[in-house]
Amino acid sequence: MFKIVNIPIMKRFFSLIAAGAACMHLAAQSPALEGFLYGNVTVPTGKEWESVEELSLNKEQPHAYFFSFENVESARKFLPENSQYWQSLNGTWKFHWAPNPDERPADFFTPGYDASAWDDLAVPSSWNIAGIQKDGTQKYGTPIYVNQPVIFQHRVAVGDWKGGVMRTPPTHWTTYNHRNEVGSYLRTFEVPASWDGREVFITFDGVDSFFYLWINGHYVGFSKNSRNAAEFNITQYLQEGENTVAVEVYRSSDGSFLEAQDMFRLPGIFRTVALHSRPQVRIRDLVVKPDLDADYRNGELNITAELVNTSKKNVKDLQIRYTLYQHDLYSDENQLTEAFDYSTFITMEKKTGKTVATAKLKMIEPRLWTAETPYRYTLVAELVELGTKWKKERVLETVSTIVGFREVEIKDTKAEDDEFGLAGRYYFINGKNVKLKGVNRHESHPAVGHAITREMQEEEVMLMKRANINHVRNSHYPCDPYWYFLCDKYGIYLEDEANIESHEYYYGEASISHPVEWKKAHVARVMEMAHATVNNACVVIWSLGNEAGPGNNFVEAYKALKAFDATRPVQYERNNDIVDMGSNQYPSIGWTQGAVTGKYGIKYPFHISEYAHSMGNAVGNLIDYWEAIESTNFFCGGAIWDWVDQSMYNYEKDGTRYLAYGGNFGDTPNDGQFVMNGIIFGDREPKPQYYEVKKVYQYVGVKMLDAQQGLVEIFNKNYYTPLNDYEIVWSLWKDGKCIQENQPVQGPRMALPARQKATYRLPYDFASLDANGEYFVKVQFLLGHDMPWAKQGYPQFEEQLAVKAAGVKPAISTVATGDKLQGEMNENNIRTIKGNGFEVQFDMAQGTIHQLTYGDEVVIAAGGGPRLNAFRAFVSNDNWCYQPWFQNGLHNLQHKAVDANTILNKDGSVVLTFTVVSQAPNGARLNSKNGRYDSGIHELVEQTQLPFGDEDFKFTTNQVWTIYPDGSIELQSAITSNNPSLVLARLGYEMQVPAEYEQFRYYGRGPIDNYNDRKTGQFIEQFGSTVAEQFTNWPKPMQMGNHEETRWASLTNKAGKGMLVVNENPYAVGVTSNSAMDLTMTTHPHRLPKSDVTYLTVDAIVTGLGGNSCGQGGPLVHDQALGAPTRMGFIIRPANAQGGIDVATAGDKPLLMSQQKNGDVVIESGIEGATVMYKVGTGRKAKAVEYTGPIAFRDGGTITAYYKENPTVEVIMNYAKIEGISTEVIFTSSEESGEGNASHLVDGDANTYWHTMYSVTVAKYPHWVDLDAGEVKSITGFTYLPRQGNPNGHIKGYRLQVSNDAKTWSDPVVEGTFERGDKLKRVMFDKPVKARYIRFTALSSQSGDDFASGAELSILAE
Repeated sequence: MFKIVNIPIMKRFFSLIAAGAACMHLAAQSPALEGFLYGNVTVPTGKEWESVEELSLNKEQPHAYFFSFENVESARKFLPENSQYWQSLNGTWKFHWAPNPDERPADFFTPGYDASAWDDLAVPSSWNIAGIQKDGTQKYGTPIYVNQPVIFQHRVAVGDWKGGVMRTPPTHWTTYNHRNEVGSYLRTFEVPASWDGREVFITFDGVDSFFYLWINGHYVGFSKNSRNAAEFNITQYLQEGENTVAVEVYRSSDGSFLEAQDMFRLPGIFRTVALHSRPQVRIRDLVVKPDLDADYRNGELNITAELVNTSKKNVKDLQIRYTLYQHDLYSDENQLTEAFDYSTFITMEKKTGKTVATAKLKMIEPRLWTAETPYRYTLVAELVELGTKWKKERVLETVSTIVGFREVEIKDTKAEDDEFGLAGRYYFINGKNVKLKGVNRHESHPAVGHAITREMQEEEVMLMKRANINHVRNSHYPCDPYWYFLCDKYGIYLEDEANIESHEYYYGEASISHPVEWKKAHVARVMEMAHATVNNACVVIWSLGNEAGPGNNFVEAYKALKAFDATRPVQYERNNDIVDMGSNQYPSIGWTQGAVTGKYGIKYPFHISEYAHSMGNAVGNLIDYWEAIESTNFFCGGAIWDWVDQSMYNYEKDGTRYLAYGGNFGDTPNDGQFVMNGIIFGDREPKPQYYEVKKVYQYVGVKMLDAQQGLVEIFNKNYYTPLNDYEIVWSLWKDGKCIQENQPVQGPRMALPARQKATYRLPYDFASLDANGEYFVKVQFLLGHDMPWAKQGYPQFEEQLAVKAAGVKPAISTVATGDKLQGEMNENNIRTIKGNGFEVQFDMAQGTIHQLTYGDEVVIAAGGGPRLNAFRAFVSNDNWCYQPWFQNGLHNLQHKAVDANTILNKDGSVVLTFTVVSQAPNGARLNSKNGRYDSGIHELVEQTQLPFGDEDFKFTTNQVWTIYPDGSIELQSAITSNNPSLVLARLGYEMQVPAEYEQFRYYGRGPIDNYNDRKTGQFIEQFGSTVAEQFTNWPKPMQMGNHEETRWASLTNKAGKGMLVVNENPYAVGVTSNSAMDLTMTTHPHRLPKSDVTYLTVDAIVTGLGGNSCGQGGPLVHDQALGAPTRMGFIIRPANAQGGIDVATAGDKPLLMSQQKNGDVVIESGIEGATVMYKVGTGRKAKAVEYTGPIAFRDGGTITAYYKENPTVEVIMNYAKIEGISTEVIFTSSEESGEGNASHLVDGDANTYWHTMYSVTVAKYPHWVDLDAGEVKSITGFTYLPRQGNPNGHIKGYRLQVSNDAKTWSDPVVEGTFERGDKLKRVMFDKPVKARYIRFTALSSQSGDDFASGAELSILAE
């Protein structure tokens, strides 16, 4: 009979079911993993590290992470350092490094070997990183970063793996000379006397990638899975007193074929090495699986204990006594809850005896584990030999494990049971459709490589909790055991992923997911992971691996995993057919918005395993993803790629330390900056995108219902907990300054329950608000008490809401008064205008300010006046568009005023009008080392042999400058280009201000760098900093310091002197100490040249960040700056001018004239109600008429337009004849729906593109598109614009046919090949052809693959 011990602690929540509460029986043990070899082998063959079916020798079968303790009290502390039967071998080891196996000390393991001359090396460590010296030299080989390949010679071919890891690579590869580094490790240890009679094991938690083990000169065995524990029984090899352990580690092995993860490949013993002892009769494995009843109120623990007897005698009358201890939230302290004794007798035979005993522990209303409430229990198991009248009861072993009551399910759900009223197959934790708001995480730190410490892991969890991250995908391998302890403790949902990525062979026939020789390794790596972490409540999804092919080896791994653990769903992003839930990587936002409806032919529920590639200054459009994901339950969430940059510290010769990326160590080949994709830097400093993630991932939604009444709606997005741990406060802000702070909200007295909405009132007095002021309210959810990750008062969630728009401000013309201005012109075409206390020089040749002086202070440097600017230092996600910036000369715009006028106004102001053409003298190409844009090493090649002409890209801008008597200067600008669809980096003005004006203040979004598609986490307030503080320490310099929706900005010196910029509308404003080209061409921030000016940018629009560095695509169209007609205006004023920022523009506004795709000319007035006149042509015959609507102008010519009331403000534009005709796509042989619709070929937008299908299947050549011209046309040729910024699918061979019925097609009118490159291709017929329908056929691609793509296809006609 079993005994029930009722403990009064927490009795309200934990009362034991009186009957049948615990039961126990014997069961079959888990099958041993294939490929684990056992035997008394005295000498290795030397071939073990290239024998794919031999996974280990004498390595213990995997088991859950737990340890043996001397008593219950120590077992309650769980972590092994609390056990007297555990001894760390971390610390200083003797170490020898060899570049190749032939140069290793082959007999170093023999007793008495003299290693005194060897180096001391810390274990754990990554030896490449440990060997980096303070002058940048390398003592222990080279850190190598590659994304997809392995670091040794290989090719993508069936059976290539049989060639092994020692093949000769190209001579410039790092592994040519260092073919396969070998690290030899030695240290001594003593076994505690208290371990006498116990069996001793040595465990390596992580060794990359293969190692042999000797104890006291005896060969023990080997292991080759670098990221699961390798445990060996070394009892028979030990001696009294001092013992010696020898480990020989190989950088590359056949295991490396399965470890091609996107990371620095760093060899060494990089995790803990420890000894531990166990009794001969012991609990070999302890597996605990929780289950909840249908109401998710009562729970049970299903326990499986595997017992072994290695003693020389049989044992009987054994019991397992389980005791359960409850933890307070986030605490390692625990209290007794329930205890159970078992009277089931267990008998075990000597030596080989093994028994599996199962038990079921039921509990009423346990505290459930979730990421919101990570309640934990420590289960202590005592293996007891029962007493008799001849002997006392004896505890043979005490072990413990930490568990949580939680249940993970995938269930078909009726519409009436779904929050959104949609029937579907959904993901549940404890009966709730949670959203996994996650990141992918590599184990990496620039100081230690992969040997991250406990303190580093703790810091990461705290950063995650502060940023509302509740989910981590362990990419792409199981993590250090302590990581799981932390995630259990603090509440992080984990997707635990097997150490499998054979990316080097991709996903076709060459993939090693197919050959049967690799089945053992695939199955074993999956099962080693699952056995180790099966007890961790935080693990809520299993993953079979990453980017390793779709083959049958994964089917076998899935079967083995589900046979062992059916309590969690399984995911594998390369083959959704064989697992429980759908997943993929880097879907576009458009695809995601469609897929969340549940109507796509994909497996639901769906988890985005990687998205929002955070390379460099990144994570644009995150809010757009989550508005889609949170609109239904078909998607359970996703994991951003990734959490932390994998940069490493390197040193210049002078000792300067910097964050290095691929190639910075001389590693060849390498994948450059692609290793730095975190939302935090490698040193754990948050990147700007970290704050966007915090905002988008937050667990509340707040929206304004009635601003005048102060009514807001708050939505508690939690799934389990009310908002009772927060102080909800609001503050009122006028013109960017807080005027009421930390006011309590008024609303329901009860804390808002999970998934509920309620209306609250913010009791400000709307009627008393200043009519001219702009008001916002900020609602914050402050931590009500100290939490492990933040102190009381930390704003865990917050939202800013608009209350009232600003009123009409005084016109600058009424404020900026003073004496009449004086002017003069010098021989350098510089017009100087002087007033009381200021002097401005205008460069009449360029149509802008040359220099501006207020008092005796030069505030705009000579030659640094506002000039049209469309360029930026490209960010990593600009890989789709940055080359066109150079090709179109945006980096080198030259400005020429083709028309200029000066007007003296009666109020004393002076008006200068210019028509300015901005065009580069030629295009350029930015060549990058190894052809990789992310190499960080660039060469700018100016294509001077191809000078630009009128048809090449240019801006034509009509500018009106008004200089007011107090020194205020207003610019009104109407900007057009000859390619309205060209994606620009930005569109606005840049000016250069002397560096002494280092104090930067602005009223806009901040304080963190933000963009159109990454700004929700930055609120509109007044902020101040130095220019230097606007610098972000990107390991590769790039665009930074931008602030959207800025009303005004100032740059002043320490005396408060300087200038203001007051924007007509909220624009983007930014400051940097270096030019965009300096940032572009410099590899690391410490190498940037010192600048004596600050670059101040004021932009009508700045292109967002998007996520095109991997898959997502560029920013959404509305977040892109285009060469389309744009109007903007701003005022430059003295910092101490009367009226300051409270002024509005008042100057004359130029007309904005542009030509549409069909040839029509549109004229836009900047003055409401003004009459616009225009005339076509030149000379006396050109008569003026009033503009009433678009002007048909397909044949081209000259148009002059002006205000009837003010003819001096005019614009003259010349347009060429338009040859292209309007067509419609009526059929295509293949298209990637959404992203690559064929209709994009004729939409007039060079940023969209047609792409043949690739997601479901890859269609084969030829590919064709049929066009309808609407009527019979006399066709003279066509133009083809390849996809811009990405060569994928660029067409080489082409053919064009025509038809008048779209059924019968002519012989080819023209057939040929396009030149390589993404410039416009023009093909003319020998003679015109009359037809209505046109078939354009792509015959081949430039790259030889089966994709076809194109940005624009235009048919030319008479």
